[in-house]
Amino acid sequence: MNDKLELLTPENCQMIFIDHQPQMAFGVQSIDRQVLKNNTVALAKAAKIFNIPTTLTTVETEAFSGHTYPELLEVFPDHPLLERSSMNSWDDQKVRDALEQAGRRKVVVSGLWTEVCNNTFALSAMLEGGYEIYMVADASGGTSREAHDYSMQRMIQAGVVPMTWQQVLLEWQRDWARRDTYDAVMALVREHSGAYGMGVDYAYTMVHKAPERVAHGPRLAPVPAALSPQAAE
Repeated sequence: MNDKLELLTPENCQMIFIDHQPQMAFGVQSIDRQVLKNNTVALAKAAKIFNIPTTLTTVETEAFSGHTYPELLEVFPDHPLLERSSMNSWDDQKVRDALEQAGRRKVVVSGLWTEVCNNTFALSAMLEGGYEIYMVADASGGTSREAHDYSMQRMIQAGVVPMTWQQVLLEWQRDWARRDTYDAVMALVREHSGAYGMGVDYAYTMVHKAPERVAHGPRLAPVPAALSPQAAE
């Protein structure tokens, strides 16, 4: 049985955000930085919706990298930040302990930079810890397009599974009949998913005839039960 054939579920995986700090983001050239932040924060909100055990790591905050994105901290206000000096999060005992405490072998990863912190963590966690790594490519960034792409290729050759943030979100949701998370997922899509979110807004107002001001009101305003991705397209 190939464990990587199993879909991600809210029960079988954990999440780690590696070094989403301004000085690290300044060096990113593989993706627009605002898009990177949007995708990272959206992934964090998805993890919170589905109660995914989440680890936050930082590197040399005061000496070089600066403080974690405030938007990310807002999603996890009570989570500790695991500060370290090594470029490889796996080298830090606090990080290894946090992963072990979560007790899940599938680890979804978002971090900076792809070719350094993500790469070394992924390879070490697989080799030494026996973890399965799911690398969220569009919530990670490298110092050039080539640096990001070749690093992703290297990790894929080693057995890392590449993903995108919206793929992770919808794999966790899986079934639109899951009403306990449906409204929050739709709200997240409307806020962070670009054209897909606009399509949901359109379907909400034009197809389901919700008042426009209600449709664009509170972030977690309920979406009609009949709405689905197909209706939004």
